[in-house]
Amino acid sequence: MAQIVGERVSKGDAIVDYEEKVFDDIQAEQGEKAYIFMHTVPFEGSVGLVNMLTATRVNRKGFDTSIVLFGPGSLMASATRGYPKVGDEAFPGGLGYNNQLQTFMNEGGHVYACRFSAAMLYGMREVDMLEGVKPINPLDVLDAQLTARREGALVMQTWTV
Repeated sequence: MAQIVGERVSKGDAIVDYEEKVFDDIQAEQGEKAYIFMHTVPFEGSVGLVNMLTATRVNRKGFDTSIVLFGPGSLMASATRGYPKVGDEAFPGGLGYNNQLQTFMNEGGHVYACRFSAAMLYGMREVDMLEGVKPINPLDVLDAQLTARREGALVMQTWTV
């Protein structure tokens, strides 16, 4: 039988070094921008939520930050989420996408959602998107990437299928 080594941890114990930071804490310089492109299915993994948290952190570092949702990512902007009624959180974290996008927008971040993927693929209307989300033409997804390139912006892209 294997011998267990160490003491049992208690709630609140640190099991790794959370204090050491290896890289400099970079802050945006005047006018710097960031674009986070997400093509990911909500609730099919942690990618979408982690990218929203990262976008919020980038925004807090002073970057003019935009999230571009396309493909299944457009579903993250749904304002019709909830059960049994819209806005009801049927389980803890059930409105995590909505809450994080709202926090991001409240702090000055910009959110764009592809109206093609919303309507054609998922039957979601523009009025079904969270207030503050800007619906965009599907051709704008590429042009947003080209704009980011021209601006020399930080670009993060996540694709999941």
